[in-house]
Amino acid sequence: MHSSDALKAGVPVAKLMLVSAWRETEELFTEKERAALCWTEAVTRIDRTRAPDSDYRAAALQFDQQELADLTLAIGLIGVYNRIAISFRRSPDNAAP
Repeated sequence: MHSSDALKAGVPVAKLMLVSAWRETEELFTEKERAALCWTEAVTRIDRTRAPDSDYRAAALQFDQQELADLTLAIGLIGVYNRIAISFRRSPDNAAP
């Protein structure tokens, strides 16, 4: 669903394919995108990362307070939606078109 939406919005296929390797593809992602991806990893894995100050500072340099709050809320909501989908055995294969 998200990939399809991103493609419709004009995100290049190569960029979507390399999101999981964003740390190794410096030229492909902007500083703001890199900060968002780093913050996303830190918040998603908060039980292990404890959201390091360095990751927060990097994100705070790229986003104002409202944007960072919105990004953090979106990260959390996606995590909740994923947990609900997994709990109810919902997969992309049986999602509504």
